[in-house]
Amino acid sequence: MSNKSILIVGAGFSGAIIGRQLAEQGHKVRIIERRAHIAGNCFDERDGATDVMVHVYGPHIFHTDNQRVWEYVNRYGHMMPYVNRVKATVNGQVFSLPINLHTINQFFKTTCSPDEARRLIEEKGDKSISDPQTFEEQALKFIGRELYEAFFKGYTIKQWGMQPSELPASILKRLPVRFNYDDNYFNHKYQGMPRDGYTKMVEQILAHENISVELNTEFDRQEAGDYDHVFYSGPLDAFYGYRHGRLGYRTLDFEKFIYDGDYQGCAVMNYGSVDVPYTRITEHKYFSPWEKHEGSVCYKEYSRACGEDDIPYYPIRQVGEMALLEKYLSLAEQESAVTFVGRLGTYRYLDMDVTIDEALKTADAYLASLADDSKMPVFVVNAR
Repeated sequence: MSNKSILIVGAGFSGAIIGRQLAEQGHKVRIIERRAHIAGNCFDERDGATDVMVHVYGPHIFHTDNQRVWEYVNRYGHMMPYVNRVKATVNGQVFSLPINLHTINQFFKTTCSPDEARRLIEEKGDKSISDPQTFEEQALKFIGRELYEAFFKGYTIKQWGMQPSELPASILKRLPVRFNYDDNYFNHKYQGMPRDGYTKMVEQILAHENISVELNTEFDRQEAGDYDHVFYSGPLDAFYGYRHGRLGYRTLDFEKFIYDGDYQGCAVMNYGSVDVPYTRITEHKYFSPWEKHEGSVCYKEYSRACGEDDIPYYPIRQVGEMALLEKYLSLAEQESAVTFVGRLGTYRYLDMDVTIDEALKTADAYLASLADDSKMPVFVVNAR
């Protein structure tokens, strides 16, 4: 197998991991990144005033059931135990999320046992809805109007910029209720935070003699022909100069403020009421509970439609966007020697562990294609 010349667009987890896997097999990898830093939206850095490690583009909490992924991140960073315990301020009270037995008893001012709580929630559910088609119908069917309006309706309106009655039921994939006192936000076997931050982890992944990284560098499609293969983790529509229009995203604005002391006593506090303009406040020192800081760095988080100059966060994937996506997928499928990867390249919302898993599988697929002289797919995953 002869050594290949590889161009990777984007120095986030997708690009860094693919680059590292190929570099270790002797291939020469050039990674270009349009921003002034590596690690993509996982970029973190120390706040100058407080020394708190700040997740600059919003909190990233690592959780997975995938052992290969867990072993991979531990190879490049020291993972510390971390349990995400989210709180929500509703009607002047603070509750635990996801909805659990404590939330139910507190909200309804009861002392239900697990079985009693199940019966209570079943009674609250709207039995007239047999086949929920929308987010709102899904919530009303399974948890009833009171919990839906308190914890989901306003938050969803702010997060997505549309009514829950306009969103598909699939967004609320499963019954968001636990009938015990478990307030661990995630169910995954492996959960943690990198002691030295995600930026340091990505830096370690990129530290290989066969990898070069260039920051503040835009991708020029004319360069693609100079390489044996291109892995592209930028926006799919941007690759084609937005010729059919822009795919829809939500973006986030962060209002950062410093507090002398402890501001809210937890990492994440949700605000479900539409009367509060932000969706949540994050207090970043609580993402590193093994550290001690006198001061605190907090972010108020606002969601809105993504403009041309904004950072795209959440792909909307509604009917109109899916029709537009199909046009771009048809263009992409005509490419050769290009593979689209990651959240932006495949226009899908991805958790970190899925991003890492897909990057590893993409590298596996490319190495296999070289070994058996087969064509590397444009998409290793189903982007539809």
